Amino acid sequence: MKLVRYGRPGKEKPGLIDEEGKLRDLSGVVADIGGEFLSDKALKNIAKVPHDTLPLVRGNPRFGVPVAKVGKFIGIGLNYADHAAESNQPIPKEPIVFNKAITCLSGPDDPIMLPKGSKRTDWEVELGVVIGTRARNVSEADAEKFIAGYCVVNDVSERDFQLTRGPQWDRGKGCDTFGPVGPWLVTRDEVWDVNKLDLYLEVNGKRMQTGSTETMIFKVPQLVAYLSQFMTLEPGDVIATGTPPGVGMGRNRYLKKGDVVRLGIAGLGEQQQDVIGFQEF
Repeated sequence: MKLVRYGRPGKEKPGLIDEEGKLRDLSGVVADIGGEFLSDKALKNIAKVPHDTLPLVRGNPRFGVPVAKVGKFIGIGLNYADHAAESNQPIPKEPIVFNKAITCLSGPDDPIMLPKGSKRTDWEVELGVVIGTRARNVSEADAEKFIAGYCVVNDVSERDFQLTRGPQWDRGKGCDTFGPVGPWLVTRDEVWDVNKLDLYLEVNGKRMQTGSTETMIFKVPQLVAYLSQFMTLEPGDVIATGTPPGVGMGRNRYLKKGDVVRLGIAGLGEQQQDVIGFQEF
C-alpha cells in the first residue's frame, strides 16, 4: 500500500493511493497514520478494506509527512562510498549517526526555507526507513520484520552550521523545513528489493544526483540492527539512510532563493520543493 496524510499542516487526514493512482480517504478506518497503525497486523487490517469502497478525495490537496507523531528522525552520514569520496572523508568503519530535529519535518512539496545566516544550504536525496514494530537489540537477520515501509527523504543540510561550528552535525541538519518526507509511505511488502532502488535529485531541472541503494555501505537491515543496540526504535521512527554523490558540497553549488528541487526514488514517489528566504514566525 501507499499510505499518505493529506491536508493543511496540522490538520492532515489519513489516506491511501489506490491501484489507479487515486487518493482515497482512510478516516473511517484509522484515526491517523501513526505508530499504532504501522505493525504488520495493523497494516494487514487496513489492506483488507476494499480500496474502491473508500471515499475519493477530490482536487489536489497538499501531502504532509506520511507518518504522524514521528518520535525520532535519525540520519546516517557518509553511507555511500562515492559520496564519502566527494566529501573528502574516509569510508566509515561503523555507521555515522546523527539526529534531525522533529521540528524540521515537512511535507514532500512544502518549501525549503533558508535559515538565518545560511551560506551553504545543501540537498541530499535519501531512502527513508519507517519502523513499524518496537526494535531493541534486534539481529540483522530479523531486522526487516521491524520495518513498516519506505519513503523518500530530502536530508537538507546547512554545511557551515554542520561542519565549521564544532564536531556535532545536528545543528546543520535540523533547521525548520530541513526534513521533507513523502509523498507516501510504501509498505514493506511492495518493495521487492530495497537494495536496488534508483535515486535522483535535480535543481532547476539539472540532474545533480543519480545513484542506487545498491552502493550503500551499510544496508538497511544492518542499520536497523545497529541502531537498535543503542536506542529503542519505536513505531513511527524514521531513519534517513544516507545519500549518493552529487550534493552541492561536492560541486561548490548551494541552494538559493528561487531554486526548485525535485527528487525521487523508484517506486517510492517524487518530491518538489521551492527554496524560499528566511521568514520569522
